[in-house]
Amino acid sequence: MNSGMVSMRYARALFSYALENKAEDVIFSEMKSLSESLAGSPQLRATLDNPVLSTREKLELIKLAAGSTVSDVFVRFIQLVLHQRRENHLQTISLVYLDLYRKYKNISVGKLVTACPVDDTTINKIKQLVHEKEEGTIEFVTEVDPKLGGGFILYIGTYRLDASVASQLNRIKSQLMSKNKKIA
Repeated sequence: MNSGMVSMRYARALFSYALENKAEDVIFSEMKSLSESLAGSPQLRATLDNPVLSTREKLELIKLAAGSTVSDVFVRFIQLVLHQRRENHLQTISLVYLDLYRKYKNISVGKLVTACPVDDTTINKIKQLVHEKEEGTIEFVTEVDPKLGGGFILYIGTYRLDASVASQLNRIKSQLMSKNKKIA
């Protein structure tokens, strides 16, 4: 079966169950921690895929990856996933759950990448501008990438605004290269 379909089914089932039990907020934070742990640790993913490791040990690893204390709903869901031997889909399941939650709560994801650290006043102004264009709340993250050379890149949902010096220099370079090809 397709990995995306499996992940979508499990995430939808968890989201539906969490809504019924009014635990969607708690599960969101646990799934977010789990997703970040799995994304940041290839060793964790490899360990979970190890068939020699017992289900109990895998459950303890997943609970640690999701945070110090986890809810009963989360534990029951992970037990189901482990029983069905779907632990290799956990990262995708967690990402799909996060998307379902954000869509339900009308939360947009924003990311600001700058060449150097930006003060809180500037970040708040950008958040305010984005909030005027987007309905609902905004989950905003900032990142510093010196390779930009200056300027910024702003991601909001699926949109990308690239006002970095590096991309402008690349555009100028490609324009010059294409003009030189026409001359030669």
